[in-house]
Amino acid sequence: MNSVGKGFLYELKKNRILYLMCVPALIVLIMFSYIPFAGVWMAFTDFNVVDGIFGSKFVGLDNFKYFFSANSMGWKVTYNTLYINFFGLIFGIIVPVSIAILINEIRHKTYKKIAQSMMFFPYFISWVVVGAILYGIFSTDVGVANQVLKFFGADPISWYSEPKYWKWIIILANVWKWSGYSSIIYIAAMSNFDGSLYEAAKVDGANKLQRILFLTVPMLKPTIIVLSLLSVGRIFYGDFGMIYGIVGNNPVLIDEVTVIDTYVYQSMRTLGFSYATAIGLFQSLMGLILITAANMSAKKINDGEGLF
Repeated sequence: MNSVGKGFLYELKKNRILYLMCVPALIVLIMFSYIPFAGVWMAFTDFNVVDGIFGSKFVGLDNFKYFFSANSMGWKVTYNTLYINFFGLIFGIIVPVSIAILINEIRHKTYKKIAQSMMFFPYFISWVVVGAILYGIFSTDVGVANQVLKFFGADPISWYSEPKYWKWIIILANVWKWSGYSSIIYIAAMSNFDGSLYEAAKVDGANKLQRILFLTVPMLKPTIIVLSLLSVGRIFYGDFGMIYGIVGNNPVLIDEVTVIDTYVYQSMRTLGFSYATAIGLFQSLMGLILITAANMSAKKINDGEGLF
């Protein structure tokens, strides 16, 4: 037996308890992540329940062609998904980093804990509750937004009849909900920074803003890159719960904010499993391509540091 084989058997024997502990997780991973891969074949067939996945008529790339045809909403939902996720990614970095830096600069421990808890609270609110909060803000008759407009002498806006506003409403709601949670990661990273660097910069005459810009932000860069890469991998995915929790089935607004995930749900109910599977496969492939390209770019501009 070669040395590789001996090494592998020795490793199994030495850490057999640890490997046995991994078996349940591996079984779940295989059952729910790898075996369902067979269902991807539906994307290339005209699936029907009688013939099954592998007995249904093979149609090649017809489902993908229809997704990007003029009769489909493929281009529209892809644009909506990328638009919402791109700006959500940008502000989802800027806002949490800013919150983390501001909280980190607080010296009063009790106030710091209260501020951190308050920022973290929106993470626990469901999208249904967020939708109710937004309704209280943008309701035509009693909404806070229209009351403010009336106070300043402006005409009220029928928000739920104006689709053009809702991409940015959803983006800002998403940033508001997740920023406190994301800031915890940056605060944890900053807790490991070398305090002597700040003391040296202070002795050299650097003010607080300069210490933040030239010490804190550069040292946060690796954490920002990792979280950004994880977000880029999901840029083709829309939050189904977010869209339905905020907009619901409003026929005036839904087309403006429909993302790929909500379109998959609608397609599965009307156009069948094969078409919905094709869209889901398109999502996965584009996500893989994007995160691989982003990781390669990050390594080039960040001295070899990337996600993998």
